[in-house]
Amino acid sequence: MGKLGIVELQQLLNCIKKDSRVLIPPQVGFDAGVHRLSGELVAVATDPCIGVPMKWFGFLLVNYAASDVALFGAKPEFCTITLMGPRKTTPQDFQEMMRQTSAAANELGVAIVRGHTATYDGVCEPLGVCTVYGGVKPEHLVTPKNACKDDLIVCTKPVGLETAVNFALTHKDLAAKIFGEEAKEKLETLVPLQSCVKEALELARTKGVHTMHDATEGGLISAMNELADASNLGFELDRGKIPLIKEVDQLQKFFKLSEDQKLAMSSTGTIIAAIDPSAKEEVEEVLSKLGLTAFIVGRLSKKKSRTLISTRSKVRFPAKIEDPYARIMAIKTQITSPEFMHGTE
Repeated sequence: MGKLGIVELQQLLNCIKKDSRVLIPPQVGFDAGVHRLSGELVAVATDPCIGVPMKWFGFLLVNYAASDVALFGAKPEFCTITLMGPRKTTPQDFQEMMRQTSAAANELGVAIVRGHTATYDGVCEPLGVCTVYGGVKPEHLVTPKNACKDDLIVCTKPVGLETAVNFALTHKDLAAKIFGEEAKEKLETLVPLQSCVKEALELARTKGVHTMHDATEGGLISAMNELADASNLGFELDRGKIPLIKEVDQLQKFFKLSEDQKLAMSSTGTIIAAIDPSAKEEVEEVLSKLGLTAFIVGRLSKKKSRTLISTRSKVRFPAKIEDPYARIMAIKTQITSPEFMHGTE
């Protein structure tokens, strides 16, 4: 995974000039920014898409950035698309990528405004970049710094689900051996769960939902630390209440991962939300209507300590743990399945 460390990232962001029109500038722990445009607030996020199954390239390209915008309470409305590929990429390859991208944008009601498409010698596999914009009223804006002491911490999907799903898609034979053929086939159908646009927008309109964060790279570990940093709070999590699917345990055993590495697995599409205790039942109802579960995994506190509780111990929550996603995906160096293009991994 190529994410910069917090210190290095902050040094990079310090180069950006402040602008009064920008309400939320680029900063650590914030996956979208917000600026003013003719009196309105506009949330904007941009994300790359590379190394994914080509069957889902366009869907993930649009939904990665659209999810970040929705987490701030803004409905994704417009986007720009950049598609790049190695010299051997054919016009038909680009057409397929764009067909998928357009379908994903149409499903969300997002208009594609502009784009760029080209091949380059330095690009080894298909690469897309999507920038999504969405308007949001000031009273509906949700940011990572709005969490409050005594808020409940809600997890909307199992931690590590993205890692297990992508492993099943990119390492079919090995996944069948580790998970079993039936479980592997089920995981292959769960790619849409890597989008959190619908539930984020519903939660943003739910009174008492103070903040939301997508547990992408670094999983629950990074999401909780970034949320706590942004809101200047501490927290206590109950390890026994954190949702994990059995395939995550199987990956842990096969790759000899630590317990903390399970919690650090990239979990795109999983929202970590801070909610007022009085909103618990409504949040549960909102997520239930979308086929999801509100897992209450802990509580925020004014104390700055960050604690992980289990039946046997109470330990300090990890400040940083290696996300094993890259190591898990790199166990094979080539994909030969016909549903993948150019050996993308």
